[in-house]
Amino acid sequence: MDTNWRKSSYSGPGDGDSCVEIATTPTRTAVRDSKDPTRATLTFPTVSFAAFLRALPPLTPR
Repeated sequence: MDTNWRKSSYSGPGDGDSCVEIATTPTRTAVRDSKDPTRATLTFPTVSFAAFLRALPPLTPR
């Protein structure tokens, strides 16, 4: 999967860099641990990942 990884804007030094990164293609979404990007990557069909995101509760402002 040729990817362009990006990290959440909510991730930063004050958060302990505990974050995941995602990369997308038209058909797949990949997720990896930002602290150790060389380890395993999870991939999901884009449609399934979008359904997962819709099922999450709304974010509360910081």
